[in-house]
Amino acid sequence: MKVILREDVKSLGKAGDVIEVKDGYARNYLIARNLAVKADAGHMRQLEHERKMLHDKKEKTFKEANKLAEKINKTSCTIAVQVGEEDKLFGSVTALDIVEQLAKEGVEVDKRNVQLEEPIRALGVFNVPVKIMPEVEAKLKLWVVKA
Repeated sequence: MKVILREDVKSLGKAGDVIEVKDGYARNYLIARNLAVKADAGHMRQLEHERKMLHDKKEKTFKEANKLAEKINKTSCTIAVQVGEEDKLFGSVTALDIVEQLAKEGVEVDKRNVQLEEPIRALGVFNVPVKIMPEVEAKLKLWVVKA
């Protein structure tokens, strides 16, 4: 019997997969536990519609992420910090500081998206990677200057 999985089943496949299983297994386990539905014409149309909707949503999200990445690439932020002798910073510039400065520039990102390997502890110009989506990354030009 052909069934469409509604949820991921460890030994069979992922949600949305159309698989062939024995009739008893489908009726008594998969369909009874609402893990799958019978692969008839109506369910197949519904599956295709859901896949199309999901694809459109992903495409829209990808376009928005690219627009945000383009905006971040064009943005240059300046963070003024206090320094001591020999231009040593008091503290450091963290991802949270960068996110706050970006918010002042009108760009909203999450602090987990700012990919700092370690906090910035020196004056200068830095290219900070900002990962918006797994496949979309931007580079922010960050100026750390004396206050």
